[in-house]
Amino acid sequence: MKDKKIQNNYAFIDSNNLYLSAKYGLQWEIDYAKLRTYLKDKYNIQRAFLFIGKIDGQEKLYNSLIKDGFEIIFKKVVIDKKGQIKGNVDAEMVMWTMHYLYNNKDPFDKAMLITGDGDFYSLADYLQKRDKLLTIGIPNKQKYSYLLRCFYPKKVFFISKLRNKLERIPNKKAVL
Repeated sequence: MKDKKIQNNYAFIDSNNLYLSAKYGLQWEIDYAKLRTYLKDKYNIQRAFLFIGKIDGQEKLYNSLIKDGFEIIFKKVVIDKKGQIKGNVDAEMVMWTMHYLYNNKDPFDKAMLITGDGDFYSLADYLQKRDKLLTIGIPNKQKYSYLLRCFYPKKVFFISKLRNKLERIPNKKAVL
């Protein structure tokens, strides 16, 4: 009996959408090490790209994410007049997905998108029409773009249903 070829699947993750959906929408924090393991075990994700705004002073976070197995793609951020940080990663996520789709040296077999943002509808549709869309991991089942609903249920899973597998349990040790 021949072994099935292991698929070379990649995940492209809208980190801001994932983080904010979990923390404020679901009221729990994601353990990124658990998420990376889940993606590898359940979907055979070989490479997981996390698109994130680069903010000075967050090096510990970035190093932790790299240690957990994510490849970070940084977006340069700007601070508006109100002091709000702006770092929309949509263009970078689309660009890098296309890069790896057509990269002859390291193409993926299937792509997973993790986002609830309807701005990624066109990318998901493009991948699906080429049989390259593995699935869309939507952070919050209660709040995601109407545009992504056409992929449900065949190409969607909800991270909000995985709390028991992915929740970060705070360290109970006292900090002195």
